[in-house]
Amino acid sequence: MAAPIAGTVECMENKADQDRLREEMRNIIEEARVILPGLQALFGFQTIAVFNDRFDELPAYAQACHLVGLGFIIVAVALAMTPAIYHRVVGPAHLSWHTIGVGSRLLRCAIAPLACGLTLDMFTVILMATANVATSVWAAVATFAFLSGLWCVFPVRARAKARERGAQ
Repeated sequence: MAAPIAGTVECMENKADQDRLREEMRNIIEEARVILPGLQALFGFQTIAVFNDRFDELPAYAQACHLVGLGFIIVAVALAMTPAIYHRVVGPAHLSWHTIGVGSRLLRCAIAPLACGLTLDMFTVILMATANVATSVWAAVATFAFLSGLWCVFPVRARAKARERGAQ
């Protein structure tokens, strides 16, 4: 039998540290479980849109935006699924704080392609509804700003404020 890898859960003597590590991984996997159904539904709707007769009426650039948006959603799905798959393949015995950090970063990284995919879809939908490129661009920019604010700016500011309070 191979020797345990330093820094993994099997090398930890303190039961509380082992439990904390396992709990953190459980949280990451649970967060992915919450996100994935929405991503999968979005992917399904995006895929179906291509087979709609009205899709052919879109200008080529709008069709390309939709397909690039679909690609972004695929990237978001892959990033969100990777922590659980990695944990399953590597094995719970090799769980480490490094694994937790990688899993957490992968979930956070899934937000960027998701925001881009939703932004491109907003452009395409508004263009289809209004036939107005300027309105579509405005709606896409507003969507990206809104999602970026909620998913990036808001939590980063909250973390900074929490750190300030902790330092006082």
